[in-house]
Amino acid sequence: MPLTLEIVTPEARVFSDTVETVVIPTVQGEIGILPGHIPLLAQVESGELRVTKGRPYHTLAVGTGFVQVEGDLVSVLAEHAIREEQNRRDGGRAGDRPRRGSLEAQGRPRAIRNRSP
Repeated sequence: MPLTLEIVTPEARVFSDTVETVVIPTVQGEIGILPGHIPLLAQVESGELRVTKGRPYHTLAVGTGFVQVEGDLVSVLAEHAIREEQNRRDGGRAGDRPRRGSLEAQGRPRAIRNRSP
């Protein structure tokens, strides 16, 4: 029974797909969400959101916002969210790691990269 993950910003729906797991940065620390998770409402902190679908996992950079878990639906409402494809179009390369805090200081989330465990 997979999760449905939706990531929405004021500008657009950035991500909407079924996933196996998601790890979300919150003000209390990272929260791992699996199918069957209890209902939850938490404040999202800027950082990397990790999504597992198949063997490799993918990361998205997210800004501050909120996450709601209800049933197997995970809804993330964030100020900013950037997928890997968008990062590449903007001149970044997969695997790029900007200096820690450089984008956060400008109010933008960190870079995105794909990883295999």
